[in-house]
Amino acid sequence: MTYPPEPWHLRGQLYLSVWLLPRARLPELPPGLAERARPILIGGRAVVGTAWVRYESGGVLDYRELLSAVLVSVGARPGVSIVDIWVDSEASRAGGRELWGIPKELAAFEFPDPSQRASAVTVAATTTGGVPVAEARLSAGTRLPGRWPFGFPVTQTLHGRVLGTPVRGSARLRFGAARWHPNPAGPLRYLAGQRPWLTLSLTDFRLVFGRRPGDRHRGA
Repeated sequence: MTYPPEPWHLRGQLYLSVWLLPRARLPELPPGLAERARPILIGGRAVVGTAWVRYESGGVLDYRELLSAVLVSVGARPGVSIVDIWVDSEASRAGGRELWGIPKELAAFEFPDPSQRASAVTVAATTTGGVPVAEARLSAGTRLPGRWPFGFPVTQTLHGRVLGTPVRGSARLRFGAARWHPNPAGPLRYLAGQRPWLTLSLTDFRLVFGRRPGDRHRGA
């Protein structure tokens, strides 16, 4: 499967929900990372971010995505580690895994518009069915003026090494709301019965994922 070389220039719409979870509910970090990274706690609770994303034309790929990531630190360096992620693009799945160690799986999405209901069902390679992952009702609220920059490293393991991949971009920002319904028997069951602490809508975002030519490779 071919995919674009890094960095990936992407654009689209994103709904981010931030959760404060008891540490006992945290999903496992990727293999090889648990020994090096520790979750960052706020008031004894771990910080988990989930996002529904619609990548649109104008970037190197257009597809839909659902992800869950944990805020971690490796030494003194903070970052986010993606623990669960689904896409509806074979190219995105292959590139995420091979370039950055992101454990992307395939899913079928119902995500016609960011302000409507979103749902994801895993795509099983050997069967005709899949497992429901989650549903959510998304809505956008008050818009903040201007475009807001953002940047952070995504911390994963690749070929036995801990790798920090830079993400940077900007977006229009709105306070939002999300009513989540994760499948209590599915892969996001650690969110079942919990409520997001905060939801933000990043509209018309533009981001660069990965290193530009000449950037120094960053391990951890």
